[in-house]
Amino acid sequence: MSKPKIVVVGGGAGGLPLVTQLGRKLGKFGHADITLVDASSVHVWKPRFHEVATGAIDADLDAVDYRAHARLNHYRFEPGSMTWVDKDKRAITLAPITDAQGEEVLPERNLYYDYLVVAVGSQSNDFGTPGVRDHCLFMDTRAQAERFRERFMNTCLHANYRDEPVSVAIVGGGATGVELAAEIHHAVAMLKLYGHEHLDRKQLKVTVVEALPRILPGLSERVSAAAQERLEGLGVSVRTGVMVARATEDALITKDDETISADLMVWAAGVKAPDFVGKLEGFALNKINQIEVSPTLQAKGNDRVFVVGDCAFLKPDGDDKPIPPRAQAAQQMASHTAKNLQRLIMNRDPKPFRYRDHGSLVSLSNYSSVGMLMGNLKGGNFFVEGWLARLMYVGLYRMHQAALYGWPRTLMLLTAGRFSKLVRPRMKLH
Repeated sequence: MSKPKIVVVGGGAGGLPLVTQLGRKLGKFGHADITLVDASSVHVWKPRFHEVATGAIDADLDAVDYRAHARLNHYRFEPGSMTWVDKDKRAITLAPITDAQGEEVLPERNLYYDYLVVAVGSQSNDFGTPGVRDHCLFMDTRAQAERFRERFMNTCLHANYRDEPVSVAIVGGGATGVELAAEIHHAVAMLKLYGHEHLDRKQLKVTVVEALPRILPGLSERVSAAAQERLEGLGVSVRTGVMVARATEDALITKDDETISADLMVWAAGVKAPDFVGKLEGFALNKINQIEVSPTLQAKGNDRVFVVGDCAFLKPDGDDKPIPPRAQAAQQMASHTAKNLQRLIMNRDPKPFRYRDHGSLVSLSNYSSVGMLMGNLKGGNFFVEGWLARLMYVGLYRMHQAALYGWPRTLMLLTAGRFSKLVRPRMKLH
């Protein structure tokens, strides 16, 4: 009897921990063939893209190479972008891969599966706003984050030479927009230490534009108020209740015809599943391309396909709100799906997924962190800020690393990182 084939598409916060668990539990002992598909060759944790964008971390040092990780964890890696799913043939189609000159490296290919897991995450939703795709930068991929870093560094270099101010406008007051605003201030402070003697945070103008009445609308009002207070303390202008009508080459134009000029404009408002998901046939989709799933995280109408992370739409029983597109949700879905796939291979029924909201933390660079933890002590939730929240925020990333490497290797990485800081600059300068 042939081994079942499990194909996981997307190596992000859900997909990579999933193939890691499956490889250790099934692949290692020959109980299944596991394949990970991703358009990139390396994994960088998406919640850290704002740090990649400002040079706070070197993505090359924090990246997980899929091929090397696959060898250590008993699965295969196949580079490519999924374009189609044939549910009848149980096959996915991967687009051709070309090099920088447009020459074909790999042709269009089909991969066959017994079980498919779609974990392709999400991307920013520009809501069709005119000019956004042409003039704004995004933070959906590592390449986009590094494009911002290159533009940001060049803008700072020019401003230092001309002794001019630097202006950045960020559309979206969610976690990405708030964290990026704080990191930009920290980056300018660091650049002053590395030869940009005319660059000063007093000349930095960062504006966060949010259409809703407050920033961090998905979190509590207390967290939102604390984050806004700290951003404004840094000098960030927070504009709530302001909708952007269009973007030009050097400005955002609001619904009220106000012009917000900026050297750099970032769009971080709203999310949706990738556009290609909306073109797949045979799946129940919502208006932002998410695939509707049953409580077991299987796609409605197709028990052979599981969906985890930001591209999955599920409303828990008795809850009016769907599971939010957060890294913790993707990680919980991944762990649950790994167990369900093991159950199916053993001819047992899958179990329904139950999301547990452990709270959310927002990093304001090295200056502070704020958040809310969900707890059972006296049935309440807990507001945290300052160094404790910052410690917890860093701990979340270490837990992600531990899921991929195990704690011994994670501690070695932490130690190596401490030593590298003795000889490396405090930010990525090139």
